[in-house]
Parts: sequence; structure tokens; C-alpha cells
Amino acid sequence: MRALHKHHAGPELALIQKPVPEPGPRDVLIRVKKAGICGTDRHIWEWDAWAAGRIPVGITTGHEFVGVIERTGAAATRYAPGLRVSAEGHISPGTGYNARTGNAHIASDMVILGVDRDGCFADYVCVPEENVWPVHESIPDHVAAVLDPLGNAVHTVMSAGVSARTVLVTGVGIIGLMAVTVAKAAGASRIFVTDIDPKRLALARTLGAVEAYDAREGDGWVADIRKQTRGDGPDVLLEMSGSPPAIDAGFRALRMGGTAALLGIPSRPITFDLNSHVVFKGATVLGINGRKMFETWYQMEALLLSGRLRLEEIITHRIPLEQFRRGFELMRTGEGIKVVLEVG
Repeated sequence: MRALHKHHAGPELALIQKPVPEPGPRDVLIRVKKAGICGTDRHIWEWDAWAAGRIPVGITTGHEFVGVIERTGAAATRYAPGLRVSAEGHISPGTGYNARTGNAHIASDMVILGVDRDGCFADYVCVPEENVWPVHESIPDHVAAVLDPLGNAVHTVMSAGVSARTVLVTGVGIIGLMAVTVAKAAGASRIFVTDIDPKRLALARTLGAVEAYDAREGDGWVADIRKQTRGDGPDVLLEMSGSPPAIDAGFRALRMGGTAALLGIPSRPITFDLNSHVVFKGATVLGINGRKMFETWYQMEALLLSGRLRLEEIITHRIPLEQFRRGFELMRTGEGIKVVLEVG
């Protein structure tokens, strides 16, 4: 089969031929139809410090996909060949405290598809049957291929409880834009966003933001957003950027007693005013990692079937697997937002 392979300890990936994986007793073998390129995949492509310290050379990358079950292991009895599925990329044996109390996505023994074990940038991928998610017939393939990052947005928004509350999204990259449409669908009263990319700020308005502030113009927006929220500030901060200035400004904007859900990851440790931003503000701060298994997946499906999510404008490119270099270049330059590879 074809596979995108981390062929050396350096930039880029190579498209190679390798054997089709053999499913273990409780695994399913899935023929991949489409796969999304993620920010993590870009880190692996560029071979930054995180990737160099985390990714084993020789791995097949990728973790966002939709496909069809080809065959199953001898002890895998839940699903039959021919079923269209996606899968949760956090894989745990289910024996630790978190795995057994509803938090398997942060279990200490968890491994990640396309990071710790071979992933989905290939014609076939193996996953445990417990991680399989049957895809509803009404959800098209290109949307089903990006359920993983959509789940990040849904988990962040739902954890913060945005219904009938004002929301600030700092950073409208892929998941930040998804968070805008999810927050609107979940009943947020008004949504404000900040970023440094004019094109993405404009798209955020299209998706439901009432104000989109260009952070390159300084922090004057903090006063403006307070003015528009009774002088208090937004009820909820959804931090998606990982940018230290954005994190600081977002917390300064947040109202006293507000809720901050943090998904963005800074590239290095940061200085943070804990006293002003959390302690004296009485803020509730939530660290968000991945998706709840499988609460978030049920929420995602319900939101998609409601027809209230807008993802078509976010999924900007669909290209053949053989053009993977162009896909990563679209991500790197910002011309593409969400890029989906057509595999099979």
C-alpha cells in the first residue's frame, strides 16, 4: 500500500510502498478514503523541536480520517466489513484511573495514532475496535474526515458552557474557526474573535462572530469588547492561539468570575499573571486536551445532524494523496485552512 512515511530525522515526508498492516485480534483494518492534515502533522513535516523529541523516524503519520472497514481481527465482533467509519486517535488499554473514570483521552498509558503508532496517511490503517466511530449516512466524507479537530472545538466549547453567554475566541485558525460555528450552534449570545490574519477574521464574521479584531493593531480591542459587554468583559474565553500576547489580552478582557477554556499550546513556557488573571479575577480555568471518549463524538454528531454547523468554508482544499507536498505548502503559507487528502 501507499503510505506517507517519516523517512528521516528532518523536514518533509516520503510517499512509499509498504505492506498492508495485519489487524490484531481486537483490531479492525480500515481502507482510508479521505484524511485531514492537522497542525500536528505540520509540526512533523517541518521537524521542529517538539517533533524531533517526540516522533519516531519510520512512522506513518496522520490521525484524521474516514474510511471503510476492510476486515476485522478474530476477536473483534462489534463491526462488520463495509461499514463507513472514523476513529478516535487516542488509544488506551483502558486500565488506568482516568481511562476507567471517563477520561481515557488523558490516560497516562494513552498512545496517539500517527504519533506513537502508524497512522492514516496511507491506503489502510489499523485501530482497536473500541476506537471505531460509525459515521452517520448524512455526514459527507470530507466532513467525516475532520471529526478529530472538530471534536477539539466541540470539547472546548461544551466544557465552557457557552449557551446564552458572550464568548471571546482568541485565535481563529482551523479549530478556532470551528469553535465559532460550534459556539453559535450551541447558543452563545454574541461571539467576538481576535487574530492576525485578515482572511480568517473575515471568515469568522461569516461563521457568526459579531466583531473580529486584528491583534496586529494593538490591544485597543480589549476596551471595545468590554464596552460591548456591559463594561464587564465576555463571559467565556476560548483560547485557541497559544500566543502569549493573545493569552494575556484574552484574560484581561475576560470578566470577573468568567470561564477560560485553553486549547492553544504555546511553543515554549510563558510568563503569566496568575494573580490578576485567575486568583483575583475568580476565573474558572479549564485545560482542554483532545476529545472526551466518547461524549464529544455524540455531541459532534448531534450538532452536525442539526444542520447548524458551517464547515464548508473551513475545508478549503481537497487534493489527491500524491499531491501531499502541495497540501503541506497550503497549510504552511496559510492559503489553505483545512486541507483534506483524497486517499481512496
